[in-house]
Amino acid sequence: MNDLVHEMKNWRHDIHRNPELGFNELRTADKVSSYLKGFGIETHVGIGKTGVVGVLKNGSSNNSIGLRADMDALPIQEMGESDHKSLNGGVFHGCGHDGHTAMLLGAAKRLADEGGFEGTVYFIFQPSEENGRGALAMMEDGLFDRFKMNAVFGLHNMPGIKKGHFSIKPGQMMTSEDNFVIEIKGKGGHASMPHMTRDPLVTGAEIVTALQTIISRSLGPEEWGVLSVTEFLTDGARNIIPSNVTIRGDVRALDPKVQTRIENRMRDVVRGICDAHNVTGEVQYSHEFIVLDNAGIETDAAIRAAIETVGADKVNGSCETCACSEDFAQFLRHVPGSFILLGAGDGADQPPLHNPYYDYNDDLLELGASYWTNLVRQQLATR
Repeated sequence: MNDLVHEMKNWRHDIHRNPELGFNELRTADKVSSYLKGFGIETHVGIGKTGVVGVLKNGSSNNSIGLRADMDALPIQEMGESDHKSLNGGVFHGCGHDGHTAMLLGAAKRLADEGGFEGTVYFIFQPSEENGRGALAMMEDGLFDRFKMNAVFGLHNMPGIKKGHFSIKPGQMMTSEDNFVIEIKGKGGHASMPHMTRDPLVTGAEIVTALQTIISRSLGPEEWGVLSVTEFLTDGARNIIPSNVTIRGDVRALDPKVQTRIENRMRDVVRGICDAHNVTGEVQYSHEFIVLDNAGIETDAAIRAAIETVGADKVNGSCETCACSEDFAQFLRHVPGSFILLGAGDGADQPPLHNPYYDYNDDLLELGASYWTNLVRQQLATR
């Protein structure tokens, strides 16, 4: 193991042991800024609350490139038993942002030490990706006004893709995400006398079933959408019919018109079923993530850098659209760029993202740092 890989592994394990939720990445941001300064890189902190930007200039060219890693963790109790297990109960890096941060730090150190490019590299360490708020916060704090970049690139590890393989496509790469909360209010009572209640639980169960028909009966075969109910909460107990039920869930789409149709149909379904059961229902529907749309030129650049890193046989440049959502999409509305997936393994022993047993694969650290380095030297080639 070379020295840089060893350092990246240590950085990653330290961040993993000390996870922090969105906009609370105080320790992580402090560590990142300290490392960047130690590499001799100009460092800016507090951008978008806890965001960090490193600026590395080489030569006289005005060309520039932005590279982004996310820093926040998830509100999940880690179940694995690694030596670097989370020390913060109920919080852990279940999406690999610890690895993304370590890889970008590795690339920053390598480029600071070795050069090999002409222009400016902006190393963007973003907070609060999981909540879909960090990219907007950094932009509202002047990210692209203060740091003028010609293009911006992102990377995410992905279980389900062969380890060390890259996947990307031009155009719509990842979906939007909407969230919904359905509040049903009835009249609770004794479980032995349901006829004296207005049961919101039965109403809610019917709503959950009916919601499954929205995609299959309201969207055409050429359209695409996913609707998932993820929570069903009541204030009932063993012998108490509840008075209140809360249903929460998630919607994915690629077309704003489809998003609107799903929302409208959901409201129709909830209203109709609640009226039929003589209870009241309210739908709160929010748009959290936009569709991630990769620019063609920058996607070609990412493909070339990936091929240089792992070989053409391990790069899929026309992958299927990923049903996940990504805060990086907000950056792409303002600066041309591209987002790529790095395979973390497709075996049965590889837990998916957001699973309590997930742990970032350290074998990817060198690949990610090399990809970033190759991309910079390609885009900011010396004369």
